[in-house]
Amino acid sequence: MRFHTRKWVKPEDLNPNGTLFGGRLLQLIDEEVAIYAIIQLEIPKTVTKYMSEIDFVSSARQGDIIEIGIDVVKYGRTSITLTCSVRNKLTRKTIIEIDKIVMVSLDEDGNPKEHGKTEIEYVKDRLSDK
Repeated sequence: MRFHTRKWVKPEDLNPNGTLFGGRLLQLIDEEVAIYAIIQLEIPKTVTKYMSEIDFVSSARQGDIIEIGIDVVKYGRTSITLTCSVRNKLTRKTIIEIDKIVMVSLDEDGNPKEHGKTEIEYVKDRLSDK
């Protein structure tokens, strides 16, 4: 699993229990996965189609640092399927794991669009080919 982003848990991220609000965490995951998919597929109109069951294993408190990790599971014709794990950087505990997130590329009319990708590409490799 490649951990791409670290976030600091701030007071506005907390629920009434004083722990990281689940909705806020899902927002962070959705944004991070969307950015990753858009960069991989090179199609700006890439949206969340599906997210598998979500199970909160542990949490984080104000001041903790969380890390969001993403791996590619497979490439479809118009989609990319990812897996995601979030962990507390300070305690090393897993907060949440999502087995399957499907992102779909769209054309100008909002219809699924073929992206032509079959494997992970890194920006450094794209730049060296040009």
